[in-house]
Amino acid sequence: MKKYLLFAAISSVLVSCGGNEKVEEVKQETKTEDYAFAELDASARKTFGALSEVKIDVNDPMIKLGKALYFDKRLSKDNTQSCNTCHDLNTYGVDNNSFSAGNDGGLGGRNSPTTLNAALHIAQFWDGREPDVEAQAGGPILNPVEMAMPSEKAVIDRLSQIDEYKVMFAKAFPDVANPITYANLKTAIGAFERLLITPSKFDRYMNGDNEALSPKEKRGMKLFMDAGCITCHTGPLLGGNMYQKFGLVNDYWDYTKSENIDKGRFDVTGKESDLYVFKVPSLRNIAKTAPYFHDGSVQSMNDAIQIMGKAQLNRELSVQEVSGIAFFLETLTGDVDVQLKQ
Repeated sequence: MKKYLLFAAISSVLVSCGGNEKVEEVKQETKTEDYAFAELDASARKTFGALSEVKIDVNDPMIKLGKALYFDKRLSKDNTQSCNTCHDLNTYGVDNNSFSAGNDGGLGGRNSPTTLNAALHIAQFWDGREPDVEAQAGGPILNPVEMAMPSEKAVIDRLSQIDEYKVMFAKAFPDVANPITYANLKTAIGAFERLLITPSKFDRYMNGDNEALSPKEKRGMKLFMDAGCITCHTGPLLGGNMYQKFGLVNDYWDYTKSENIDKGRFDVTGKESDLYVFKVPSLRNIAKTAPYFHDGSVQSMNDAIQIMGKAQLNRELSVQEVSGIAFFLETLTGDVDVQLKQ
């Protein structure tokens, strides 16, 4: 009996010691990961940064006017299309179609980019042909494939017959004798779009909350950074701040199977150096804004990540790498203030 008790005691000590060793190993691994994350946190904050906060006053006359115009289908020839038709604020500023149908049923030549956070981009449209959201706002209304209004005068004549707009323009532009102008229309829509900023938990992390992202999300972010994605997708928008050739290493259409080979910014500048160059899209809300690329040729975000690895980085990303990067990109999903929706 004494021998049995002695054996049991020794066994208990050995098991206990082994358990303690395992606990110490786990603690050591945690400390090592915490140290690695501390370096990653610092590096990520230098690379990205948080979105700037915006103050929203929906009772501001300019914002009220801009919002009304953004949602008004009377800005299209047959009263069928509004800005929100293709840039729906309930679906993250897009319509989730490869190409958007216009007033007469024709399809646009490029995928409609999101209006969310667009005011922070270096320029507007895929080819950067307009400098800001105010300039951009006037284009689709007059585009014959999109909203198809025949002229600025036709737009202003229509708005001038609407009592509501007579009052709203006067309040938004109180020092102007004839406030209902096309320039003022663009100013008002632009003012509204400048509020379409979508902070997410990623911004809490950028602002110092290390627990805002899980270890798995941080590992995905590290994969994104280590793969070289930050060559183009940097800053608070993770993109939107530069131009780049799509197909930097390999022709993009070999992977996207695009039916039309879009020449990109070349069509605007005529420069050979701008052939197949596009504005780098922001990755904010990317998990919600499929299909992807300028021609909406790819439906799956994972496929888009894989294609970018091949076409831009000359890398064959593994399934695990793609999955990890996609998991990180989910942290960029954020919504606009509900007051800005219809």
